[in-house]
Amino acid sequence: MTSKIIARNRRAKKLRFKSIDLSTNRLTIFRSSQHIYAQIFSIDGREIIAQASTLDKELKLKSGSNSDAAEKVGTSIAEKCLSKGIKKVAFDRSGYKYHGRVKALAEAARSAGLEF
Repeated sequence: MTSKIIARNRRAKKLRFKSIDLSTNRLTIFRSSQHIYAQIFSIDGREIIAQASTLDKELKLKSGSNSDAAEKVGTSIAEKCLSKGIKKVAFDRSGYKYHGRVKALAEAARSAGLEF
């Protein structure tokens, strides 16, 4: 693996353990070059409660790799969480910088009603 990937995985591991200590459900994201994915894990991390991505048919996106698509995914995951009664989550950015698509997803989820 390249040193960039190793460094991201190391940051992700640290952040994940910090979010586990908060004892709340965890909003985890994954960013690829073409799509962005968001999942809500249970407190113990064994069950996925809700998920949204740019591949979802109901979002009807032309491109899945821009900030507009990330905003729609953030809004979608927040609506799914609120419909299941989840209002507070821990944000796990998976070692990515809080910038660009990651920031757009987080801001959209916050504005839709999620707290983290």
